[in-house]
Amino acid sequence: MPPVSAAAAPHAPEVGWARRVLGRFHVTGVFWFRLHRAGIALLPSWALAPVIQLFTAFFFLTLLRIRGAIASNLEAVLGPAPWWRRQIWIHRTFWNFAWCLTERYERLSTDRRVEAVVDGLEHWRATESKGLILATAHLGHWEVGSSIASENDTRTVHVVREEEMDPRAQDFIRELFERRGERRLRFHFAAADPSFATRLLGYLRGGEIVALQSDRPRTGGRTLPVELFGKPFEIPAGLVAMARLGEAPILPVFVFREGRQRSRIVFRPPIQIEPTGDRRRDDAEAARRLAEGIEWAIRQRPHQWFCFRQLWPEAP
Repeated sequence: MPPVSAAAAPHAPEVGWARRVLGRFHVTGVFWFRLHRAGIALLPSWALAPVIQLFTAFFFLTLLRIRGAIASNLEAVLGPAPWWRRQIWIHRTFWNFAWCLTERYERLSTDRRVEAVVDGLEHWRATESKGLILATAHLGHWEVGSSIASENDTRTVHVVREEEMDPRAQDFIRELFERRGERRLRFHFAAADPSFATRLLGYLRGGEIVALQSDRPRTGGRTLPVELFGKPFEIPAGLVAMARLGEAPILPVFVFREGRQRSRIVFRPPIQIEPTGDRRRDDAEAARRLAEGIEWAIRQRPHQWFCFRQLWPEAP
């Protein structure tokens, strides 16, 4: 099947009048980014747990639309469940999200570190000395995989992020990473500029690493249809096309939160596109294998899957 157009990033939280009224104080606004980071800088490590429980309860009670999306999406993974069990799923997801964000700010703003164990290192080593696409997903400590790659490899890692809903939040995130000064780590925010993809392709052909979200198409970007948990899903077409044009393997990487300041980085077998003369079929096969990797990772830690928009309509 040919790529289809994505009208909007399908996994971003749905927003409406509340965002227009609240502005920076909406859940997607810069206020919460700054408040969270300030709390990490001011509070000792032992004080974080009760604060996280408090904020988890607050957002659990107030973010009704996101709650519904989480429960609906997880039913595709865990099967139908009664109302009370769905509430447990939602709370566990909010709780995991709060800890993952907190430990991100700890890593970027303090001297506290997240301890990482690596599985599948042989897959990483098989891709050394060539251009590489790191295909991550919004799961657990997803940002850690790119950082570990930059710390343990001589290649520059170009991390591509979707633009934040609040431009001030985007500037805030950029400043945090720049202040951190991590070696060989460069951040780019996806843009509609046609030259953006060309620049990324140049990095690949120069033997560098490009880290892309495999589970979240760029707003307005083109997608490839696949299945996730037996339901229709979309993989960014640009990721697959870049791997084909740059003759670079796609290395799926997932980072699970294992406990307080502990994570597990899992590299899955690389996906190398072998041209058969049928470009559409080649791209579709690569997208299918990538979707299988995403499904595998979500099944490992379903409550660390941070998809806050309902992906599939519920059966009547």
